[in-house]
Amino acid sequence: MSEMNPQQSDHQVQDATAEPAAAGVGWWQAIQPALREALQIVAPALMLAITVHLFMAQATVVFGQSMEPNLHPHQRLIVDKISYRLHGPHRNDIVVIDLPIMEELLVKRIVAMPGEVVEIRGGVVYVNGQAVTEPFPHDTSPIDMAPMTLGPLSYFVLGDNRSNSNDSRSFGPVLLDQILGRVWLRYWPLNEMFLF
Repeated sequence: MSEMNPQQSDHQVQDATAEPAAAGVGWWQAIQPALREALQIVAPALMLAITVHLFMAQATVVFGQSMEPNLHPHQRLIVDKISYRLHGPHRNDIVVIDLPIMEELLVKRIVAMPGEVVEIRGGVVYVNGQAVTEPFPHDTSPIDMAPMTLGPLSYFVLGDNRSNSNDSRSFGPVLLDQILGRVWLRYWPLNEMFLF
């Protein structure tokens, strides 16, 4: 039985520890090209998605029954956020509103514009004393509301299901900066896809 040379033992221990380190470096070098390629694809896609969400469009879900029969609960919508940077909202636009007093985003329809006097008589919306044409299905229950004058950048919004809607009759007019954008596309369910 031969004695072990201490120097030889040290050399063998160093080799044993060097092998895993080399393997670790090899593994890292092997995945670097794939990681770099993934970052080149994922990072721009992520930046594009964030830009689109913040400035151009976003998806939202319809909550509640206030827009029936035109929109139903759990339908999914794309909201156009660019249009109102180029021009103001229009009467009859369906918009998504973000009010600080509400937990959820609201989907409503604009029925009166800044500076106008709006009232409801027997379920008919009047603006500046004239009945408004509403060429879409909506609840015509005989609801009344006293005249209200809208301030600058203020919009009066209603749900299409007017007897079952939390809208400007309860929380007042909405300001332009509370309107996230106009509903552009219903994309889900697929068989109910519709471009507004």
